[in-house]
Amino acid sequence: MQLAVATMVDDGAEAEVLCGVLRAKRIDCSYRRTDIATGSWTRWACTGCIEVLVPEQDLEAARELLPEV
Repeated sequence: MQLAVATMVDDGAEAEVLCGVLRAKRIDCSYRRTDIATGSWTRWACTGCIEVLVPEQDLEAARELLPEV
């Protein structure tokens, strides 16, 4: 199963809340810390970012459910 990044957040607690929202809608979800260096030019400017991952086929539905980060 291919995973895709639905969004990125600053901490594990926020990632767990967002995964809870997705799981409630029956979308599998996981998250992981990433070493990606981000800056103001990216969509997600954070330090020590955490990627929220969903199955590729659920990406569009997941992004519709998640708040804009």
